[in-house]
Amino acid sequence: MSLPVVRAGERWQLTVRLKRPHGNQNPHGFDFEGWALERNIRAIGYVHMAPDNQRLHPKVQRPAYWIEHIREGIQHRFATILADPAYVGVLQTLATGDQNAIPRDQWQVFTRTGTNHLMAISGLHITMISGAVFTVVFWLWRWNTYLVLRLPARRAAVIAGLLAAFGYAVLSGFAVPAQRAFYMLAVVAIVLWMGRQTPVTTILAWALFGVIFLDPWAILAPGFWLSFGAIAVIILLTAGRIGKIHWLSSWLRIQWAITLGLIPLLLALFQQISLVSPIANAIAIPLISLIVIPLTLLATIPVFGFMLPLAHEVLSIIMAILQSLSNLSDAVWQQHSPPIWTIGVATIGIVWMLLPGSLGMGFFSGFPARWLGVVAVLPMFLVKPAQPKTGELWLTVLDVGQGLAVVARTAHHTLLFDTGPGFGETDSGSRIIVPFLRGEGIKRLDAMIVSHADSDHSGGALSVLNMLPVMQLWSSLDDQHPISQLAFSNEQCRAGQVWQWDDVHFELLHPLAQDYLNSKRKTNAKSCVLKITSLHGSVLLPADIEEKDEQALLDRDSHKLRATVLIAPHHGSNTSSTDAFVQKVNPSLTIFTVGYLNRYNHPRETVISRYQNSSSRLMRSDKDGAILIRFENNDWSAISWRKLNRRYWRTITTD
Repeated sequence: MSLPVVRAGERWQLTVRLKRPHGNQNPHGFDFEGWALERNIRAIGYVHMAPDNQRLHPKVQRPAYWIEHIREGIQHRFATILADPAYVGVLQTLATGDQNAIPRDQWQVFTRTGTNHLMAISGLHITMISGAVFTVVFWLWRWNTYLVLRLPARRAAVIAGLLAAFGYAVLSGFAVPAQRAFYMLAVVAIVLWMGRQTPVTTILAWALFGVIFLDPWAILAPGFWLSFGAIAVIILLTAGRIGKIHWLSSWLRIQWAITLGLIPLLLALFQQISLVSPIANAIAIPLISLIVIPLTLLATIPVFGFMLPLAHEVLSIIMAILQSLSNLSDAVWQQHSPPIWTIGVATIGIVWMLLPGSLGMGFFSGFPARWLGVVAVLPMFLVKPAQPKTGELWLTVLDVGQGLAVVARTAHHTLLFDTGPGFGETDSGSRIIVPFLRGEGIKRLDAMIVSHADSDHSGGALSVLNMLPVMQLWSSLDDQHPISQLAFSNEQCRAGQVWQWDDVHFELLHPLAQDYLNSKRKTNAKSCVLKITSLHGSVLLPADIEEKDEQALLDRDSHKLRATVLIAPHHGSNTSSTDAFVQKVNPSLTIFTVGYLNRYNHPRETVISRYQNSSSRLMRSDKDGAILIRFENNDWSAISWRKLNRRYWRTITTD
């Protein structure tokens, strides 16, 4: 059955199933619940097929809907005009601010080159358009005596420039950088209208007040900090300086200062910095700001649609240059998430470095001892996250929804057991696992186990293999599987494989070699089962084995099944966790890795009862988020990430 086409501005009656916004909660991960709160999204869900689903009105007459209708029309017309749509998404974004139009691979190029700020309707773009309108209106107005006698040309130009800024900001979706630019321009317009002078710091302060007053949750958005941070750096570098400097030198100094000034924020928010950003921005900023954006905005007017192919050609040249810079092996510096205190110290150090100096480019001239700022920045790079000691085992059961991904760490080694599900164009590997590993300072995996082929366990494997070095892959996949072919070294899981890292013992208990001979055997039945044993406790990871395989393990390796912590087999389904298996493992802690309100109703009540009857403590990823377990000091501990990183807009479970 074909789905109806839904247009902006229409009103529909639909049968829906809704739930409160609930996102995965992991260290160094994206906070979907905070993102939803900041955007006033109070429920998410899906539409049920129902006979009374119908369109009530083709176009609701409200200003907000008019704007969305215009934005949708521009996007549709852009896609129609361009015969070669390679970068149509970028042009749609520059015109309407819809960043979802840009494909993932192109976003990767912008991120690696530090030019992704150009894909937001930034203050630079809005200020440029406003300034151009101001200049044109001022020049035309003063030629008409009748108009000048009734309203001075400067005041008329101020009104026109402010209206142009407001129109562009609204068309772009009025994101935080656009808000900041518009409010600053509004303050400037008021000052010019009144014929007064106001310090630029006062203008920035009023813009900050306007953004927070009208949208208090804007402080949750990275764009808030990056936008105001960049402007603060520019003000620090330029305001109140004495003397003149060549425009090119001034522009280079500003680019260098912004690159330096945003390092603490970029490392805190994204754990990476583009090393090619100064070169990429030196090329992209003038070409996009002075050529691509004006042509694109003119093309939003139907009569000027012929300019869009020209904008696309110029953009294609820019993208070719950015792609070549992105492909450089050392284009991006990536590291651990720096401690909060090092961010504050580094910020003070950078402010110290940017204090007034001489008009030359010499770093050590001007204000005395500016080099001390470098010392203040160093802890951000040198202070490493805590690591397990020899004999200790740190286990992180990541919250990947309805799936499984577990990171096991010893003093000098890291293993990833399963890689979570895919999410359409993205997956757990790129969205959850790799950000966690990088945030913890883990630059490679010594081993990765993909227990079986089901997508909720293998969905993120390709992303992990593409983004991090993986020295060894164990799996139950055949040799022709894309994951097996991409791996540097690949072996099938077989019971009896053992190894030891830093006095921690690893052993695969399942499947047997003959289990691979039966092609009709279910993928769950071939799940890799891993037992990890340390001096302080042990963990059993049985993936998705079911009753028959549990019994097979009981028959041949029952003495190896006892474990301190158990990841419940098959997410707590009725097909697993038999009484005999639960009693033999006898875990002190059982963890269910399940999705929020999942359609399988995992974990099942009967399964929960079995573990409760064995006096096992229960935790579950949908309510606890990531679960951090440490085996150390002849004991073990487990803590919920949601409890450790409390925010009032998140659901916190109670024991």
